[in-house]
Amino acid sequence: MKISVLTLFPEAYAALNQGIIGKALEKGLFSLEITNIRDYSANKHKKCDDYPFGGGAGMVMTPQPLHDAIAAADPEHKAKRIYLSPKGEKLTQAAVCALAGESEIMLVNGSYEGIDERIIQLDIDAEISIGDYVLTSGDLASMVLIDAVARYIPGVLGSEQSTEEESFSDGLLEYPQYTRPQEFMGLSVPQVLVSGNHAEIAAWRRERSLEITAMRRPDLLEKLKNRGEGV
Repeated sequence: MKISVLTLFPEAYAALNQGIIGKALEKGLFSLEITNIRDYSANKHKKCDDYPFGGGAGMVMTPQPLHDAIAAADPEHKAKRIYLSPKGEKLTQAAVCALAGESEIMLVNGSYEGIDERIIQLDIDAEISIGDYVLTSGDLASMVLIDAVARYIPGVLGSEQSTEEESFSDGLLEYPQYTRPQEFMGLSVPQVLVSGNHAEIAAWRRERSLEITAMRRPDLLEKLKNRGEGV
């Protein structure tokens, strides 16, 4: 998979060179191409923003640098072009899995008060939000999306089971996890987890997932019921 990122802050993406994602990039399991939008500004000062028509607070990213940067990075429109925006559809695990199936995705990051609407009309395939709040730019949202999608690329995690048994994979929150030592600060690992009985362990994990989901995210249980899935 190829992931292209258009941003005013390319240096921010150095954070992705760490940990699991950094190792996956080193192995060539997917590629990450960062484009500085400012490089495509026709303004002699490389300015990429201006005052909004109609007035209002803040500045808006102008269309020319964005349009030219998108055209240069994806001249044949092979990538699914995504604008990170609080107005977009909320990023879900199902959406992450769907994006992981794409051969190329492009993440377009706005800043200030957003981008000129004509870029969305001309160049963008989808708008995605990572939550009901506003950030100073789309870059942190892009890094969240990259991390979430990369985990579904074969070889990145080393085990497909890691993505099959985590929160939201079956519509529920994940069950509690424990590791060594068996006793810590007066707290013990539940006995069932050291019993070796895989059927009982699976049942215990399912029950804990249901309990945690009911307590913290009852809306998820309601969605499963509405889809006719037994919980």
